[in-house]
This record gives sequence, structure tokens and C-alpha cells, in this order.
Amino acid sequence: MSAFPYFGVFLLHGCLALGYWLGGLWNFLTPAVIFFLVPLLDSLIGRNHTNYTAEEYEELENRISFRLVTVMYAVVQLACLIGCAWCIAAQPKPMQWWEMLGMTVSLGILNGNGINFAHELLHKPSKFEQFSGKMLLMTVSYMHFFIEHLRGHHVRIATPADPATARRGENFYAFFPRVLIGSWKSAWELETERLRKRNIPIVHWRNQMLWFAALPMALAGALTLAFGWIAFPFFILQSYVAIQELELVNYLEHYGLMRRQMPNGRYENVTPAHSWEARETLSNILLVKLQRHADHHINPIRRYQALRVFDESPQMPTGYPGMMILALIPPLFFKVMNPRVDEFTALREANTVKN
Repeated sequence: MSAFPYFGVFLLHGCLALGYWLGGLWNFLTPAVIFFLVPLLDSLIGRNHTNYTAEEYEELENRISFRLVTVMYAVVQLACLIGCAWCIAAQPKPMQWWEMLGMTVSLGILNGNGINFAHELLHKPSKFEQFSGKMLLMTVSYMHFFIEHLRGHHVRIATPADPATARRGENFYAFFPRVLIGSWKSAWELETERLRKRNIPIVHWRNQMLWFAALPMALAGALTLAFGWIAFPFFILQSYVAIQELELVNYLEHYGLMRRQMPNGRYENVTPAHSWEARETLSNILLVKLQRHADHHINPIRRYQALRVFDESPQMPTGYPGMMILALIPPLFFKVMNPRVDEFTALREANTVKN
């Protein structure tokens, strides 16, 4: 297995540059490619069900080329953010408002995928990889994700206490404000508890949440000083688009799946049955196998190239790009997904009773 296909994700940044070069509505080329062309190609190319042997996993985990993809994304994202800020706010020939909007939305979508790359990096023990992941989160004003995802979501997945687990019948427009508020609140609570155990006051330079609030605003301020006032709303809007894309993915990953609560009040262990999988080849490459999500929750440190598929995981009808469009149309999403949730839940219950 080669890392070469994963470098193809940077072709999406090429779409951003091509859209700017062509001008006009071509600035919307990136979302058109991601949300229309990629789902079409997913259906044509098909799915990848490959799992590897133990020896192959060990060899894959140690290949530096796969790590280079994720670290490069951080550098490319920061460069694109600065370049787009200049294009929108400071270039000699002003852009039309629809061109600005197209570029901002396009960058936001790419940076939303950047949160996925940050997710991969933040789970690794390497300080350099964690730094790169935090830099990606800084460019979209969502740095508290580092705390909430690692110390909150991975503990509470598929329980009512997890703001990032969507309930059956909950549409994305109800889920989005709930997860925004809930994840931020959870991150503050987790950080407060960490500081309390170390006898450190809330207002202290070691409070990560204070840094996570200040650093994105400092970046926005630097772009504004460098390129002019338009850079500030540009930064905020592209951050919003990126965050919404992330939470669309969160909405999909565990929709309607809940862990059983045992008589002692604790929840059953996390299993492959608590995450939706999608095995589409192309979107798994572009998303560094985030769609093999069950194995990520079973083995959070495992690198993306070595993630496995599980027969016991529920399967989405298509990859994340297509499912994200579906999630924005709640009646259609419920028609497709609720029967799958009910069928899978009933099957699990039947197997539990049998055993």
C-alpha cells in the first residue's frame, strides 16, 4: 500500500486556485467537486473492504510518507488562509462580492477537512504532530476540540452525555447548536477539573481554554492588520463553514447509535456497533479513512492508513460527502437512515437475547 493516493487531497486546494484564476462563479468550484463529483465517483469506483495482517499493520504504521500527508496539510492550510485573505482584502484588483463568498466558502470547506486532519494528528503521541493539529484548529477557531474530543467524546461516545452523538430523529439543525454549546461547555469543565487537580486557578497561563480562545483571535487580528478590515469577517466566515462541516460529520458518525446502560449505571464498552462505517474508496482517501470510524474508537492511536473495517459495524449507504448533503435535508435523511438505525438496533437486541 502506497501513501501516494493520499497526496491527492491537495488537488482540492488546486481547485481553490483554479477557481480563483478562472474568476466569477468558478470560485465555487471546490464545493461542487467535493459534494457532487466526489459522491458520483464514489458510486463508480466502489468500496474498499481491505483489512491487513498483523505484520502489514506494523509495517504500515511505521511509514513516514503517510505522516507527511497530514503534516503537509497543516502547512498548506495556513498558506491558503493567508493567500485567500490577501486575495479578498488586499489585492490591487478588488473581487466581486460573489467571488469573495465563493472563495471563503471553498476555503472553509477545505479547512473543515483540515479539522479531520487535525483529528488524526491530535491522537498521536508525537508533540510535533499535536502541534500541527492545534495549528489546524487555530485557523478555524475551534481549538477546544482538542480537549473535548480526546477527553470527552471518546469517553462518552454513544451516550446521552456526549454532545457529539446525534439522537435518532434529531435533525442537523437541532444538533448543530446543541453540539456547539455542549462541546464548548464540556471542554471548559474538563479543563477546569484538570486545573483543580493540580491546584491551579482558572485564570492562569496554564489554562488551555484561555489560549484556545486567544490564539485564533490573534491570528484574525494579524490578518486584519496585514490586509485590511475585510480579512476579519473573511476569517470568521471561513471558520464557521469549517466548523459546520466538522459537526455535519459528527452528526453522521454515531447517528441513532446508543450504548446500553447496565444495572450498575455504567455503559457497556465501546464496540464496532457504536459507529457508522462507510467504505467508499475515494472519500476514504480524501478523508484519510475517517469513515473507518469504528476502528478509530476501538484503537484511537492507530494511524489512518492501518484502520480496519468491521462486519459488525452499521454501514452508511454512501460516503461522507454524499451523506452530508443528505443530512441537510432532514426528511430525506430520516427516510434513508432511520430504517437502518431501527433494523440494526433490532438485530443487536435479538443477538443479545440469543446470547
